[in-house]
Amino acid sequence: MAEDKKPTTTEEKPAAQVATDAPEATASKPAVAPKRKKSKRNVPGGQVHVLATFNNTIVTFSDNNGNVLTASSAGACGFRGSKKGTAYAAQVAAERAAQAAKQQYGFAKADVFVKGIGLGRDAAVRVLSSMGIAVENIKDVTGLPHGGVRPRKARRI
Repeated sequence: MAEDKKPTTTEEKPAAQVATDAPEATASKPAVAPKRKKSKRNVPGGQVHVLATFNNTIVTFSDNNGNVLTASSAGACGFRGSKKGTAYAAQVAAERAAQAAKQQYGFAKADVFVKGIGLGRDAAVRVLSSMGIAVENIKDVTGLPHGGVRPRKARRI
C-alpha cells in the first residue's frame, strides 16, 4: 500500500521555527488598544425641573427628552435640618447644578418646570438667569387635588 505523505517543500517552516516566530510577532504589537477620547456631548437647551418642598429643594437639568444631565439639592450642598428648606439653600443648589450643566454640556437655554410650594421656588429660577441661562418658559406643575379626599362619616346624634 502506498502511504499518503505530502511532499515537503522548502517554503514550509519546521515546527521549531514556527514556535520561535510567534513571540516575536506578538511582542511588536501593543497588548491593549489605546483608549479613544470620549467625545463631549453638547446640549444647548433643555429642561430644568425645580422641586421645592418645605424640607428641601431639588434642581434637575435634563435634555428635551427628559434624560437627566445634572442634579443638585440643598441637602447635597451641605445644608442640614430646617436650613434645607430656605431660599438661600435653593439658590446654592441651583448654582451648583447650573454651573455643572454649563461646563459639561454647554447648556444655554431652558424651559423651567416648578413643582411644590417651598421657599426655593423663586430663588432657583432667579439663579438661572444670573448664570447666563436663557429662561424661555416657566410652568408651574404643582399637583392639584380634583375631587379631594373622601369625607368623614356622618355624625350620629
